[in-house]
Amino acid sequence: MFAGRSARGLTHAALLAAILLAAISGASAQPASTTITPAPPTLPPELQPAPKNAPAAKPPTKAPASISLSKTARPKLAPDPAFAAFQRGQFVTAMNLAIARANTGDPIAMVLLGELLSQGYGVRQDNVAAGKWFEAAAAKGSADAMFTLAAIKMATKSTQQRDEAVALFKQAAEKGNSAAAYNLGLIYLQGQVAPKEPSIAAEWFKRAADKDQPDALYALATLYRDGNGVPKNLNEMVRLLEQADAVGNVVATTEFGIAVFNGTGVPKDEEKAAALFKKAALAGNAIAQNRLARLLSAGRGAPQDKVAAAAWYLAAKNQKLDDEMMEKMMASMTPEERAQADAKFKIWSNQIADAK
Repeated sequence: MFAGRSARGLTHAALLAAILLAAISGASAQPASTTITPAPPTLPPELQPAPKNAPAAKPPTKAPASISLSKTARPKLAPDPAFAAFQRGQFVTAMNLAIARANTGDPIAMVLLGELLSQGYGVRQDNVAAGKWFEAAAAKGSADAMFTLAAIKMATKSTQQRDEAVALFKQAAEKGNSAAAYNLGLIYLQGQVAPKEPSIAAEWFKRAADKDQPDALYALATLYRDGNGVPKNLNEMVRLLEQADAVGNVVATTEFGIAVFNGTGVPKDEEKAAALFKKAALAGNAIAQNRLARLLSAGRGAPQDKVAAAAWYLAAKNQKLDDEMMEKMMASMTPEERAQADAKFKIWSNQIADAK
């Protein structure tokens, strides 16, 4: 994938994420392993009971627990006419310029051609021709082409193709592709394509985490939380959650807030926890929205504000997260308070939508 793209840029990453999640997990829409999903938070009696039908936290950056192209996996193109044309949406011009560069042996131009052909931008979609360009770029040592080929092979039902995919992921990871390292961690954690080896998974997650790969930081944090493949270490868990939060992993932000609220692996700080929940809530995380609503309703970590609490609960409920305790609070509100909460919810909903 290509950095610095316009809004008209490629959607190949999303497509690969979808087909690879299906490839790894079978027909289920959920990851095969629940090891790297957030554990339900433990809150004090004032904020209990936890919602009975709370869904699993939504993965950050679209699909953290699926194999997907991440921003850190995108090839870095220096400014040149082919890429500039691609950014302007002039795909035929980009294709012609890229062909000229690819014929001189430029692997980055080959990857660009593969993307254009696989997506049908400026030309009839041709996955066979695209695959040949990806193979040529991989032969030239392009880690990004190796990653893409691995993704394509992983989407098949062929055991041989999937074995080849694992090998390509390893080659790409050895060349520094952090998304490939993260995906290898998932493969060894889930144990469907390769033997289940949590300790090996942890090593690959560490490689990706060392490059600030957001999903790998979060995945590794959960391994330290559970003592899965690594010794249980709550301090290390919190360190990684904080680092993942800093690079934009919204689920990690929520988990970090839970740890800070409960004083798990870090000094207890309800005010900081409320700020973290608000940060994740504004990014659209339903669990954070619900937890923030509970804190505001109880006046924990922030001044009590039942109108704001109701508004955040409405945001969480809009994502199918119901909460009996919050329903009771809303039932006790006056019509005027409820109207104010509805108004706040609409304003915040627009802000959240604009941020996504």
